[in-house]
Parts: sequence; structure tokens; C-alpha cells
Amino acid sequence: MNLKHLSHWLALAETGSFSRAAEKLHITQSALSRSIQVLEDELGGPLVDRIGKKNELTPLGLTVLERARRIVHEAAELKQGAALLQQGGLGSLRVGLGSGPGALLMTPWLRHVAVHHPGVQVSIGRGATELQLQQLRERELDALVVDVRRVAPAADLQIEVMADLRAGFVCRKGHPLLRNLSEAAQHGDTGAMSQTITFEALLAYPIASTPLSDEVARILVAHYGAAADPQRMTTLRCEEIASLMDTVRHTDAVYLGIIAAAQHGLKSGELVEMQLSPAFVGAARLALVTLAGRTEAPMMAVFRRFVAQQMQEAQAALEDREPPVLR
Repeated sequence: MNLKHLSHWLALAETGSFSRAAEKLHITQSALSRSIQVLEDELGGPLVDRIGKKNELTPLGLTVLERARRIVHEAAELKQGAALLQQGGLGSLRVGLGSGPGALLMTPWLRHVAVHHPGVQVSIGRGATELQLQQLRERELDALVVDVRRVAPAADLQIEVMADLRAGFVCRKGHPLLRNLSEAAQHGDTGAMSQTITFEALLAYPIASTPLSDEVARILVAHYGAAADPQRMTTLRCEEIASLMDTVRHTDAVYLGIIAAAQHGLKSGELVEMQLSPAFVGAARLALVTLAGRTEAPMMAVFRRFVAQQMQEAQAALEDREPPVLR
């Protein structure tokens, strides 16, 4: 028995197909079949039942699966740790960023590495949290920064909460809803200056948002009723907050998400945080997610400190900003 045979077995077990496993491993199907046969001979029984085009794990195969996964992964960690010691440097780092973290961290992180660690190779992956978790588990990513409410707790994941960032609604400065309140104040409505926007009025305009967690969806529905279900309410949905913000700047669409992602537009006055009645009290809980027991590259410590600092600065910027006032 050797690591190659176990790796071939894991590929077959995870894909459920000899053809897909062989393609993933860059070997022929006959070579894969011979490798699995050798492993079965050494273990004393079949690992997979071949039923036509369908392959199912046998009881022995199910028993072998988890132990084989641990052995192969621990061998990979040993190899990586030895390589890092031999290199004597910070190594490389592959991180995945969720929608909100991507808006806050991606460009600052690239700039930070370019200035302070020009010899280090870093890469950033974007996409749905579910896909990034799979990439983390398959060792294609070293770490994720995502909304922890979209991550199911698991024994193989190490989750470090970095910050709770307030969420809310943001629109462009000249949005019709803001003009209506301003015009009411100019015509002598003394209560207009302190008036807030109703959720029903908001629904007359496109709502732009990233995919939201089930917990945020429950908070929205509890605040504003069934019409606030994101599946019904959100008309513009995108993982890239920069694109959502650009849409909000140039249309009457309203952004729903982390307020910190809009801080530059809010600071310049180009964007305005909308005050709804009742007020929305949702927040994103951003966390650094890594694999438990995995050997970390030295660069991970740099990234962890950087994320913590950026989160603190984002929170401080929001705390220092005056509440929006209609004028």
C-alpha cells in the first residue's frame, strides 16, 4: 500500500466515476483500475461495487475512506511544512473572499503585499461561499474570509470571528425617496426632517444585494414582513459589491448589505444611508476560516493581522461618521 494508491482511491470515491477520477488524476482509466485493484488486494476485499455505469462504495470502502483521507492529507501537510522550512521565507498564500470581505479587503491586500512583501506569491479567489469551502477542503485555498452565518459548523473547520459589521440600505444622493422628504420639509412639514422611509416605499425601486444568509433573511422578514424575503425582494443579485455600488450610483436602485462597503461613497456624499422605519439592525459576522490541524504558511500570520486591522479601521470609520441627515 502506498500514498499513490490511496490518492487514486480518494479521487474515485469523491467523483464516483472512474472516468472523472482518471481525468482529475491525469492518468488512464486502465491505470486507475489497476491501482484500485492493488489496494483492494492488499486490504482483502472490494472497495467499490461496479454496477453498470454506477459505482457505489462497499462497507469496507466506507470504512477506508475517512482514514485514507486523513493519511493523504497529513502526508501533504508534512510535505508542505518541510518545504516551508527549507525555503526559509514567507511562502505563498491563496485566499478566498466572500462578497463583503472582497469589497473591503481585495485591493488593500494586493497593495499591501506589493509594497511590503514583493517576493511573496498571493492569489485571491472569489465566488459563492459553498464553492470556496469545497476549494478550502480540497487544499486549493489556504483560508477564507466570509460571513460566518453562511458556513455550517464542522469539525474540520477552524473559524475565527474577526468583526461584526452593520448592514443597511444605501442609495444615491439624489434618489427620489430622499427628494420627497426634502421637498416635504421645504413646504413646511416640520416633521419631515426627522421622518424615515417606509419599507413599502422602498419596494417601488430595485433592491441590489449579494446573496444573503438564511439568518439575515429571517431578520428582514421579522422586521418588515413576508415581502422582505430576499428571494422576493432582491431584484439585482451579484457577488461583486463594486458592481452593485456602481449600479446604485447611476440608477434609483437601493443597495442592501454591509455599510462599510459603501464608506467611500458615504464619506464623499455621493451615497446616503437610508433610514427606514422600523430601523434595520442586521449585521454581517465576518470570520477567517481555515482547516483545523493544517500547517499554515508563514504568510498566513501576515494575512491574519492585516484582516484584523482592516476590520478595525472599517468599524472605526462607521463609528466616526455622522448619522445621515436630510437637508
